[in-house]
Amino acid sequence: MTKEQADRVRRLPVGAEQLPNGLGVHFRVWASKRRLVRVVLDDRPDSPVTLEREAEGYFAGLAPRARAGTLYRYQVDDDPQLYPDPVSRYQPQGVHGPSQVVDADEFRWTDGAWAGINSDGQILYEMHVGTFTKEGTWAAAAERLEDLRDLGITCVEVMPVNEFAGRWGWGYDGVQLFAPYHHYGTPDDMRRFIDRAHAVGLGVILDVVYNHLGPDGNYASVFSDQYFSPTHQTDWGDAMNFDAAGSRPVREFFLCNVRMWIEEYHLDGFRFDATQALVDESERHILAEITEVARRSAGNRAIYLVNENEPQHTQLVRPIDGGGCGMDALWNDDFHHAAMVAMTGHSEAYYCDYRGAPQEFISAAKWGYLYQGQRYKWHERRRGTPALDLPPTAFIHFIQNHDQIANTARGDRLHKVTSPGELRAMTALLLLMPQTPMLFQGQEFAASSPFYYFSDHHEDLSKLIAAGRAKEIAQFPSAASPLMQEQLVDPSAPATFERSKIDHSEADRPFHAEIYRLHKELLRLRREEPAFKRVQRRGDIDGAVLGAGAFVLRFFGRPDHGGESGGQGDDRLLIVNLGQDLALDPAPEPLLGAPPGRRWFTIFSSEDPCYGGSGTAPLETEAEGWHIPGRTTVLLRPVNAAEAVVATRFRVAPSCQEAKHREQSV
Repeated sequence: MTKEQADRVRRLPVGAEQLPNGLGVHFRVWASKRRLVRVVLDDRPDSPVTLEREAEGYFAGLAPRARAGTLYRYQVDDDPQLYPDPVSRYQPQGVHGPSQVVDADEFRWTDGAWAGINSDGQILYEMHVGTFTKEGTWAAAAERLEDLRDLGITCVEVMPVNEFAGRWGWGYDGVQLFAPYHHYGTPDDMRRFIDRAHAVGLGVILDVVYNHLGPDGNYASVFSDQYFSPTHQTDWGDAMNFDAAGSRPVREFFLCNVRMWIEEYHLDGFRFDATQALVDESERHILAEITEVARRSAGNRAIYLVNENEPQHTQLVRPIDGGGCGMDALWNDDFHHAAMVAMTGHSEAYYCDYRGAPQEFISAAKWGYLYQGQRYKWHERRRGTPALDLPPTAFIHFIQNHDQIANTARGDRLHKVTSPGELRAMTALLLLMPQTPMLFQGQEFAASSPFYYFSDHHEDLSKLIAAGRAKEIAQFPSAASPLMQEQLVDPSAPATFERSKIDHSEADRPFHAEIYRLHKELLRLRREEPAFKRVQRRGDIDGAVLGAGAFVLRFFGRPDHGGESGGQGDDRLLIVNLGQDLALDPAPEPLLGAPPGRRWFTIFSSEDPCYGGSGTAPLETEAEGWHIPGRTTVLLRPVNAAEAVVATRFRVAPSCQEAKHREQSV
């Protein structure tokens, strides 16, 4: 078979692909440092197939007797050791074992009508497949998808699933980027998960790591030294080569990976890890090219692309024709850090540039990033780039994620390090802000399990990783003490992984059930209330500081949404008090003024007894002005005078009505 013939029938230019009509399997691998490459089939080890050298260091050839399911490895030059394929679609025996031929066309999809997802109206849910269920498999996770849909989630963000070493891990040290991790199930198990998600109305995006490869099972340099940059480094090892000699095949490798996940797995997009470490000084940045390839590969389906970018480079979400990378959203650590300081009172280490003050939350609601070019003490340099013109959907807000939980000395979730009232109040703020919210698995019911950093490597590497984690956590002075260092768990211990698994049955238990109802009601409000369900734009929201820990956000209605008085009938007032009770009489703040002929009426309080709170009195009275309860978030809407007289009690939330009905039934 000629190169031209192979190119016509292959889906991707690299990897092992089964050809139609029983022609066998065509192999192509980039091995620029080698003069000879053979494919050794496990069922025919004495009859290796010698591949033909092509331009730029590629080797290709046809194995007529190979088929889907065939195990194979590569032999290079005179090296007696056999190696897995860098573009392996599956590693059933792990990173050091043989690769397996996979025919993606064998799977029968049922999501033909699925249109994909964009940045509007998303509620993200970060999931680690190995700890999301007791079983830690795609199949078990798929059984929980309807529960997430019913909660109000719209998109699952799956932590990395590329093949990595060991029996457990986070996935950020992957070495075979085209192969789904075999302990979670087969490639078709992953496809079934995504197909099922689409069937129940959920999108799925995948966290991918394109800035480095892991330390164990990384055989890329066996084939070519040009996979890695000769000049750039990352905090995790050698940077990938996107701009030096030999970079074209490296770029093709990653662009093929993007295509495979979208074309062969129907993913709805990606979350790109630490994009500041994807250094590319070429004329066209690799991330811009990734965006174009991803959207083109999806055809008519919408694709959603999210970045983690520590320096806060907003060009990542600006149009490609304007010098940006054309992606959709950025994780906003600024909001998380401010929230943590407000809820815990601690501002050490990388929290030192935040006060947890009301103005920070107002600014985050209006402008996303807090640092848009100012000096940042922790880094001793300026941080961030201008973002004042970006829409709220350009930012992902969260108060928990995998990194931030594990970066505590004991892997404690937020409800362990703050008060119940502050947790409820901040949860309400998170889920009603204009930016796209993200929950971490188990957050919706305050899972009692910690979330640790865990990995499974050989003894020497495990010791290095444990020491590295201790050093990472010791950047917090409170965690650097000998007493706290004794609390650190061994990342390689089986118990560390097992204890990180969440128990979904907790959602029906006291306290956990109250937190679950809180999340469900807030997501219902976000979905149904006019001020929240529409796509937010600049000018839709303003805010003011009311006291040492209190502030107000006003969401303005629009005439085109059925509001009265120029849209003011759709106004909503969100009052947050993270401090003590606050009395305002007088209250010289114009945002507190109700629309003409109206009064403010409470439709939600984080202190509702249904959520474990102690109740909330009316915030404004004719006799005493405003009284804003501490550790509480309250949502108000304008009602006319007659409604205000009749409505002496605010309505019972649907989630609370469901709970009361269940209790009465029991």
